[in-house]
Parts: sequence; structure tokens; C-alpha cells
Amino acid sequence: MASVTFEEVAKVYPDGTRAVDRLGLEVGDGEFMVLVGPSGCGKTTALRMVAGLEQISEGQIRIGERVVNDLGPRDRDVAMVFQNYALYPHMSVQKNMAFGLTTRKVPKQTARERVQRIAGILGLQSLLHRKPGQLSGGQRQRVAMGRAIVRDPQVFLMDEPLSNLDAKLRVQMRAEIASLQRELNATTIYVTHDQVEAMTMGDRVAVMRGGLLQQLDAPQKLYDNPANLFVATFIGSPAMNLVEARVDGRTCTFGSQTITIPDKFAHLTGRDVALGMRPESLEHAALAGEGPRIRGTVRLTEALGSALHAHVDIDARPVRHEQVVEGTSGDETVDDIPVVVSADGTTLVCALSPNAKVEAGEPIELAVDVDRLHFFDLESGASLATV
Repeated sequence: MASVTFEEVAKVYPDGTRAVDRLGLEVGDGEFMVLVGPSGCGKTTALRMVAGLEQISEGQIRIGERVVNDLGPRDRDVAMVFQNYALYPHMSVQKNMAFGLTTRKVPKQTARERVQRIAGILGLQSLLHRKPGQLSGGQRQRVAMGRAIVRDPQVFLMDEPLSNLDAKLRVQMRAEIASLQRELNATTIYVTHDQVEAMTMGDRVAVMRGGLLQQLDAPQKLYDNPANLFVATFIGSPAMNLVEARVDGRTCTFGSQTITIPDKFAHLTGRDVALGMRPESLEHAALAGEGPRIRGTVRLTEALGSALHAHVDIDARPVRHEQVVEGTSGDETVDDIPVVVSADGTTLVCALSPNAKVEAGEPIELAVDVDRLHFFDLESGASLATV
């Protein structure tokens, strides 16, 4: 296996669109790196540049010690798993898995032994004689994985490989892929728009938006310490609640609500900010200990078994954050921070204990875990966490 290094890499199309802009990223040998972001953020383009399927406009990509900018796909020693599996329908599973070896003139006996060994790891031994049309979606995905693995490449590239599977199978397959990657100690770059996949699979996660890398860190650190409003709202489900607030000393005011905040936020005094509250940092006051409270009205509830999601209306201004993104026709302003607006203010989503007694239309008092609050600059969107 080998590392993969992006050095100020860009992809610029003839019309001037910068699909990827100044990407600097190093994927360690044996690391599982996830590129995540919304559609059009540049993550698939970055992956395709590593594979040699997209020409690099600026910068360098290295696989190991080799600069691969001018190498063709066949010479890069990478294997790619596609969203649509890309299996040959007229070939058996055995022949599909062996195809890459056959084209590289690997001796038939060696190819057969490799396919048998990987089929054993993936539970495909009994399916080697079947054709793709006779397989389930999960089985076809395993065959696509097996075809990549038997080549023993330096790097695995995976482009939304689970997007065509149903929800239950996706959960099963993401666990299998993560387990297999660790067993093989394989350098892997995995592209997805699903932040749950990113958080559960990656050693590190690179969050992208508008062709730019927003933040790179371990999954839990992304969740606990988002660098800006975009990362804060993209990572986490349900998304972080955001309201406009004012900090004065140890008090934080938003709408008619005022809460006392810890001394660690003293550097924000006198500032207007975006206040972020994760759903799980809000609990029904009757089930919580002492601490600051806010009040609102329950709009609706969603019973999930392990938690009760309550949508609560409060009289505070929602955050509508805009950032400049380089687009096809020059710079354009995009508002991509999800907010729910009630008739009189903002709707908060709260992850309450499943035994909380709440009903739609009733007033509610919420306890706030003030140690888990987040503050962001209203103009730039940057985190205002203490250094």
C-alpha cells in the first residue's frame, strides 16, 4: 500500500468552473479517508483525479513517492469501486473478479487462487458460477469489492458504493467494508454525501463544499469542534440548531430567552453571534438536573424508540448564513445552512429521553447543557471557540 498526497490540487473546466480548488490533503498508508459533502462539492472530481479519469489542472498528486499527474489510469496501480458496480453482465462472478488480472496477463492458476481466497473472505464461494443478474444488490457490491481487492493495488478508491442499496443493507455493508479495510490495512479514499457513512467509517473525514476543503479531522472531533457553520450543520443528524444571539458577560440572550454561560466563553462578551445547540444538548427540564432553561411550544414529536425528537418553537431569530462560492459564472452567494422557521421565530429540534411526556401544542421547558454550546461569527461563519 501507499500514501496519497494532494498538493494544492485544482480542477478547472474550460468554462472557468473550479470544481476542486487548492486541495491540500495527505492520506496515510493504510488510512481510511472519507471525502464528504453535498452534491457538486468536488469530492468525486478529486477521487477521479487520483484515478486518472480527470486531468489535473493545477498542483500535484503523489501516490507513494510517484507524481502521477501525467500517468494513465492503468499505470497508477489503483482500483476503483463505482456507484453502479460496473460489472460485466455476461460474465460469471469468477470471471468478473478475475478480469483485472486477466488483462494484466497474470497466470491463470495465480488468478484463480487469488479469486478463491478473496471470495472466501467476502462469502462469495457459492456464487462464483452465477452472473450479476442473478445476485442481490449486496452480493453485486461484494463482487465489485472483490474485483478491486484481487488486484492488490496500492490504493482503493470508492465512489458512493452503497448509494444503490436499501437502508438496512447499507448499514450492514458499511460495517463490512470498514472491517475489511482494517483487515487488509488498505489505503482507501471513500466518497459519500452521507455524513452517517462518513462518521462511522472514516479514520479521518474531509468535509468539502464548493470545491474547497472546509475541515479535516477525526469524526468525533468534527462533531465536537466544527470549524464553521457549514461543518456544524452538515455533520450531525438532526442538524445543529442555530439562532442569533448576544453575549454580555456570562449571559447569552436570544429572543426573550436568557441563559448563563460558562467562563470559557468570556472572550465573546459584547458580540452578536450565531449560537449553536446540538439536539442532544437540550433535554426536558423535568428529566434534567439544575442549570439554565429555555421555554417554547411543542410543534410536533417523533418517537424513535431510543429517543424522542421534539420540534419546539421559540421566539428567536434564525441564522441565515451566506457564504461566497466560486461558481460557473463568477462568484455567487449560496445559503446552505438548514434552518426551520416557525411563525414567531425558530424551531429547535431536541433529542429528548424516550420517556419524556410531551404533546404537540403544549408549552415546554428545556434544560440546556451549556458546556456543549457552540458560537460562530455571523459574517464569516467561523467558529469562535476558545483556542
